[in-house]
Amino acid sequence: MKIKINKLAKSTRLYRKLHKTVAIILAIFILLISVTGALLAWKSELYLKPSTQKASKINTPLLALETIEKNAITYVDSLQLSTIIDRIDYRPKKGVAKIRFDEHFTELQIDCYTGKIVSVKQRTDTIIEKIHDGSILDYFIQNDASIFKLLYSTIIALGLIFISVSGIILWINPKKIKKIKNTDYQ
Repeated sequence: MKIKINKLAKSTRLYRKLHKTVAIILAIFILLISVTGALLAWKSELYLKPSTQKASKINTPLLALETIEKNAITYVDSLQLSTIIDRIDYRPKKGVAKIRFDEHFTELQIDCYTGKIVSVKQRTDTIIEKIHDGSILDYFIQNDASIFKLLYSTIIALGLIFISVSGIILWINPKKIKKIKNTDYQ
């Protein structure tokens, strides 16, 4: 029985050392993910994303998407920013189109009746999202393959799985040792 206790104690010490080392390494990343996750959950309440503007509601037909796209590109080009559009969130019921760009965090809101720019804001929530998922490094080096995002997410996930499993082992092994000691002395 003493051999079994020594084996359990030795493996517990090893798990404790590994658990502590991995936890210390991951602590900064876990904190970063937690803070950015909370910010993303509260992004509307904290005004981290631009609110949707009101359209002029003229009794005329909505402009074609091509016209809205052209107006957005012309405006952003005048700011000397990249004109590559990531997405257009076309909201005909609200009469507004939100345009987000691929190489910067600017969001334009365009009135779908007049074609006028009604808002120009930075998408802070998009920056936070990129920090949260690790794709901020892919963004800076302009990597479309998302290698850093995948690597970051995989390392964090495997680290958290290891910490969870080793934590359970660190909780169970002392109970096993105590149980073995109690059966030896009875």
